[in-house]
Amino acid sequence: MAINMDKMKQKLENLQGNGNKKSAFWRPQDGEQVIRIVPTPDGDPFKEYWFHYNLGNNPGFLSPKKNFGEDCPLDNYVRDLYRNGDDDSIKMAKNLSARQRFFSPVVVRGEEDQGVRIWGFGKMAYQELLNLVLNPDYGDITDTDEGTDLVIKYGKPPGAQFPQTSITPRRKTSKLFDDDEKISEALTTIPDFDTVFEKKSPQDVQGMLDEFIASQLSDDDVEEVSTESQKYGGDAIDSKFDELMQE
Repeated sequence: MAINMDKMKQKLENLQGNGNKKSAFWRPQDGEQVIRIVPTPDGDPFKEYWFHYNLGNNPGFLSPKKNFGEDCPLDNYVRDLYRNGDDDSIKMAKNLSARQRFFSPVVVRGEEDQGVRIWGFGKMAYQELLNLVLNPDYGDITDTDEGTDLVIKYGKPPGAQFPQTSITPRRKTSKLFDDDEKISEALTTIPDFDTVFEKKSPQDVQGMLDEFIASQLSDDDVEEVSTESQKYGGDAIDSKFDELMQE
């Protein structure tokens, strides 16, 4: 039988992190789904990253400061907003501050053909998972032979503003896959966390910040601040106009 070249190409893309990034992620739908967290080579299946959101129309992006220790114009700007001390500045600072998210490689039961994907979750789910893995009654829930599937119940309860996630471990342990070859394949095709998220340089962030600030000001304000000192570097707008910014 000839080698399936398409399958070989997909394996290489998975190893190199060159596959479709959107397909690398899994997001729970309303209701119940069953997943299995896959073990990682470093023994830590819970990856932590900091993201900035709400900067204009830009989607969330990795914080250069929080994740890589690099100087970040947005982080500096948030600090100045807090120092201003007025209600509007503090509200803006909270919206622009980096927020922590957590990620694990998972196999979704019933969707095993889609391979190992990345599940992103918040602090409450993270704490629940940590309590579970530290519970001696369960042991290593990621073990490929005697690990534990997790029932994820996701949805917005009546009266709640946001969806909630509950996690219930299955009573019985199980193998990740019945076929050992599939287990080996899964372990070698875990998406590369170092490449799945796009890294923005401080210069990239500066450009997005400039556009965001300019969008909050009137044309007269923008013309005026263009003659001011460049406090944040590049073409950033002076902090004396912070109070003019609105959400």
